[in-house]
Amino acid sequence: MDREIRPIGPEEHAGDELLAEPHGDEILDRLIVEEMGEEIAATMRRARGAEEARYRREHPDEGLRDRKRRLTRQTISDAATTMFATRGFDNVTVSEVAARVGVSEKTIYNYFPTKESMVLDTADDALADMARALRERRPDESLTDAVLRALESDMRRFDEVSDDLIAFLPMFVKMIETTAALRAAWLDLYDRLAEVVREELAIQAGVDPRDPEVAVAGRALVGLVQVALESQVRWVEEGLRGEALRSAVSSDVNRAARLLETGLWSFELLARGARAANQARELAQAAEQARAQVVSALRQARETWAQVRGEHGGHWPGQHHDRTLKDGLRRAAERHRAERAAQLQQRRAEQAAKAQRRRAQAEERRAQAEERRAQAEERRAQARRTLPSGEPGAANIDEHDSGT
Repeated sequence: MDREIRPIGPEEHAGDELLAEPHGDEILDRLIVEEMGEEIAATMRRARGAEEARYRREHPDEGLRDRKRRLTRQTISDAATTMFATRGFDNVTVSEVAARVGVSEKTIYNYFPTKESMVLDTADDALADMARALRERRPDESLTDAVLRALESDMRRFDEVSDDLIAFLPMFVKMIETTAALRAAWLDLYDRLAEVVREELAIQAGVDPRDPEVAVAGRALVGLVQVALESQVRWVEEGLRGEALRSAVSSDVNRAARLLETGLWSFELLARGARAANQARELAQAAEQARAQVVSALRQARETWAQVRGEHGGHWPGQHHDRTLKDGLRRAAERHRAERAAQLQQRRAEQAAKAQRRRAQAEERRAQAEERRAQAEERRAQARRTLPSGEPGAANIDEHDSGT
């Protein structure tokens, strides 16, 4: 099925039809009662109220027109998702959604560039949050920890969502997985997210974003987002809610992150190595410039001295005191001092380059040691999972690994 797409011009929002707050809520209430029943409508009503209260607390400076625009967009998305979930995505047209909400089809396309984006309405926020988490990570924070922080922040929103509403998450995910157009849009979202992560990593590492290390690191980190979603569905279906749900999902995501951590150490090394290599190249260029200055100063000093000696018959002119000779000797002395200064600058540049190389090598050795420790820990954990607790030798695993 072809996706319905309309271009959005920068001026189009000026003519949006905006729904009044009670009116938009009444539209959703009637629709959900008709499509899903009064009990679910009441659950959705409470959830919308809690979400709206949370948003207003976090955005106290929101203007009236911005609020109306946001609520109109949310009403369109909620109405479309309800109709898609009960009737099937392919069985509902954009014009039907527009008629039910009470706005024009053009207004819907002003808010949502595609039919699929009415379901995946928070995609742009997810992309921005992930990029911000990587861009603002602390110097001592690993790549996986930065992504985990972003996911943890997103999961906290579940604390304010009612348990009844959380129960609809598996149905929502199933609708996406079983609808070809929605699944394609979902995969496209992951591709965009991987590209955002890839570009941020390349900027931080100072490398080409087309490099294979950056590509695979970006894909691996985005994989944690999929792990989090699958874990949410799993534990919701198991009956977990509230803090217990968040704790179980966090545990799953952290387990996946630990597996990635060892491999991403190599990327961290690449990033450090790239920065060290750039610094080394700059120092080498400075040393080469200093060497060229030394050679030039030596050449000028020799030429001046040859000229002075030639003017005095090739003999040492110490006994002559005419002004020309004194000026020539003074110039020679100045060039000699310039030569010595250039030599000193060259030695300092070479020493700085050597020191930088030693620091980079030491950093690489430390990272390799950390990687070996992580691998040893993984072997011990794997061995513990493999051997029964009473098996002879299980108690000696740690001693064997620590001995290696």
